[in-house]
Amino acid sequence: MIIDSHQHFWRYSATRDGWITDRMAALRRDFLPEHLAAELGANGVASSIAVQADQSEQETLFLLDLAERHGFILAVVGWVDLRSDRLPERLEFFSRFPKLRGFRHIVQAESDDRFLVRPDFLRGIGELERFGFTYDLLIYPRQLPAATELAARCPGQKFALDHMAKPSIQAGEIDAWEREIRQLAAQPNVICKLSGLVTEADWSRWRAADLQPYLDVVFECFGTSRLMFGSDWPVCLLAAGYAKVVRIIREYTEELPQPEREKVFHLNAARFYGLAT
Repeated sequence: MIIDSHQHFWRYSATRDGWITDRMAALRRDFLPEHLAAELGANGVASSIAVQADQSEQETLFLLDLAERHGFILAVVGWVDLRSDRLPERLEFFSRFPKLRGFRHIVQAESDDRFLVRPDFLRGIGELERFGFTYDLLIYPRQLPAATELAARCPGQKFALDHMAKPSIQAGEIDAWEREIRQLAAQPNVICKLSGLVTEADWSRWRAADLQPYLDVVFECFGTSRLMFGSDWPVCLLAAGYAKVVRIIREYTEELPQPEREKVFHLNAARFYGLAT
């Protein structure tokens, strides 16, 4: 069994989805469960976790509605304003939805590299821990030091690092990223998603060998008990089809014992998000 720990849905809106640039024009259409279901079936993937792409509570409710109507969506990572004075009230409301397992903020778009450890954001993370929600870290390498500080200051909170913090694979930059990733991995409450790699490489000319050094680092410092497969569909389609994204991690892990592969492809995601599978 495989769980895709990271994918998105949207009904495309040119006004709302301004992050989809002209270079990403292939994403300017609807991507819904009926579009993903065939990809999952063709690649032996049983289920998925839908992650927010828009910073609104409407987005969270949209994903929860899809999850209610499509059984293969096991969980939702939504958005809520973690800096709001009304956050406890909103979390109380969202705690009524059993498939809502966590939240995410698009921190990569914040200009302040220390956004994650601002006092108002830290207070919000403290509320997530109180309600038992996870938090997905969407950051660039320059924001890794703040992520490490956040994880250290909130040892009871469960964090998932999305896309390995988006290393600059196309430029071959690895040394500074590796130093900071190792610091973050030293925090036992952080797990890492093996997702988003192809879109950090050269979209048209990437090879599996370009990704291997980065995978080597996270497998060494997180270990197979704190890694989980994610496709980042449909964003991955800018550089690779769904089958290729699955094959990258299948081939990288093919020499591992089966129990270790099961952790990466299924068990870790189920444990982290509290899924009954």
